[in-house]
Formats: sequence, structure tokens, C-alpha cells
Amino acid sequence: MKPRHAGHPKDERTDNFLRAAEFRNPKWIPATVSIMPATWKKYREEVERIVLDHPRIFPDYKGGSKDFDRVEAETYRRGRHVDAWGCVWENVCEGLEGAVVEGPLEDWDALDSYRPPDPLAQTDWEAAAENVRRAILEGRLATGGLEHGFMYMRLYYLRGFENFMMDVALGDPRLERLIDMVLDHNIRRIKKWLELGVEMMNFGDDLGTQKGLPMSPLHFRKYLKPCYSKMFGICKGEGVLVYLHTDGHILDIIPDLIEAGVDILNPQVRPNTLEGLKEKAKGKICINLDLDRQLFPFATPSSIRDHIREAIEVLGDERGGLMIHAECEPDVPLENISAICDALEEWCGPWSS
Repeated sequence: MKPRHAGHPKDERTDNFLRAAEFRNPKWIPATVSIMPATWKKYREEVERIVLDHPRIFPDYKGGSKDFDRVEAETYRRGRHVDAWGCVWENVCEGLEGAVVEGPLEDWDALDSYRPPDPLAQTDWEAAAENVRRAILEGRLATGGLEHGFMYMRLYYLRGFENFMMDVALGDPRLERLIDMVLDHNIRRIKKWLELGVEMMNFGDDLGTQKGLPMSPLHFRKYLKPCYSKMFGICKGEGVLVYLHTDGHILDIIPDLIEAGVDILNPQVRPNTLEGLKEKAKGKICINLDLDRQLFPFATPSSIRDHIREAIEVLGDERGGLMIHAECEPDVPLENISAICDALEEWCGPWSS
């Protein structure tokens, strides 16, 4: 299937991103830095100065455009709220994501009367269509996506983590019914995005813990891999790229994710290690490497540079297949945020622009 994006001219940055994703000899390693809302709220103009000093990493940022106190996503706001699925979230830190503390299906007796939300009622589709149209017109990549925690995490949000793990271990027959409900919801949203003409779909589901998988690879292949294969397969059938973010240790299932149709995988370096990712993923799938965010609060600027240099040496390839991402939480000192940006701009940024 010819990629959908191939029919639309792209600007230099987007073209290079696609070259990296498709192993077509990019001119540079695409790199991004995410500054969390809590980080903006803490450092304010100080972190804005770092952003303005690194236009290759933040090419679209305009000084004075940021409301440092604004937190748009409800799950990032302090307090409790109930989402569209009826899951109760609690957040103790404004600007970082909270956690689900209560699910509507923790008791299986509630399943018969439970109704999932309308999959098409959670998005302003007219605005989404306009964003897709404008992205294509301006030579950028038109993207859509599902909310973070769209499949595996949604299942344990609904049932509660321990309940869900017991369901998997015991093979509870009601689990298949729950899986089908969530999968159908996701597929309807995916098809709507595809109708709008997106060229890449973004997905996020944290499949690992810091030490390993929460379930065996066999259970993953039984319950979850068929879901991802179906969803990603719909995208691939339309020539749409599939991007998957997933935190935690996932080395044992990277081959499964590749088989399911992932084009760009965003794994964390600490639980998987550079050597582990080299063995399981290098040259087989594009890696958008999530740098060691646990290192950032405690490292010296020079050790951060060493970490980034090592990542490029181990996973880099002139053919492509490597992108780099750094997430900066509010516990990262300003000098380390600056060091991250300096190193990425020096070694990964679009120096040709």
C-alpha cells in the first residue's frame, strides 16, 4: 500500500521526519523536547528563555504566547474528576497526569447495565477536519490519534488493576466481552480519523512496568495483540503510519508490536536499556527514543551530554530509524533542561535549515 502521505508535498522538517521513519536516509535525527505543564508552571519565564534560545528544537514557539498557569487536559488538573467512561481520576500535582482510583466495572455485576461513551462525541470533528486540511496544505504531517491509555490501560481503568490482572490470570470469560467493547469503541474512532484524511495515527498505551511486563508475553498475545493488530491493520490498510508510545519494559513484545503494524515505537531507555533496544528493535522499526527522564533530575549537564551521545552511537544509523525525545518534569533543574536542548540541537537538530 502506497503511504497516504506520499501524495502530498512536505516541508523540510516533515520530509526528514518521514525519511527517518521509513529508513530513507534522513539528513538529521529528528529530536523533540516536551516541557510538562507543571514545568512551565514552576519555571515560567526562565524555561521560556531556554525554549527561545533553541529555535531548532522549538521552531514554532513564539515568545509571550504561553500561559504558564494554564492546564488544558482535565487529567492534569489537581483534584478529582470523572471521565466519559465513568472512571474516577485523582491528581495531587497540577500539571502532571493523575491516576484512576476507581472504575465503574470493579464489580462484574455492573457489566450488564454498563454503557460505554459515544465514541464520536468526545471530539470536535469539524475542527479536527480543518486541522487535517491545513496541515496537508502547509506541508506538515496530518495526524490523528486516540487518547493515552486507549486499550490495555482502559481495561484496567474500568476493572481496577488487580481485578484485571486476576481476570487475565484466570481467563475470566467476561473479559472477552469487555475487550470487545473497548476495541469497538476504538475502531469507530480510528475509522473517523481515517475518513478525515490523516496520514499518521498516534497511539499511547503503557504496556510495561519498570522491571518487566505486567502479564506474560503469552497472555499479551492472547488478549491484547489481536486488538492492536486489528486497529493498526485498519490504519495500514489505508496507507497511514502508526506511531505507538509505550512506557515501561517491553523488550519481550517488541516483535509482536512490529507484527501488529507499528511503524514508529516510542520506548523508554531506562527499563529497556540501549543494548536491549539495539537487539530487539534497531533496523527493524523506527525508534523514537524516550531519553532517561529518571536521570535528568540528578545528572550533571556533562553526563546528560554523555547519555545522549551514547544513545546516538548505539542506535543511530545513517539509513534512519532513530528519533530522540526528551520529557522534562518539574524536578529537572534548568541547567539540565538547557543541556538537553544544547546537545539535541548540536547533534540532532536540522542544521541545514
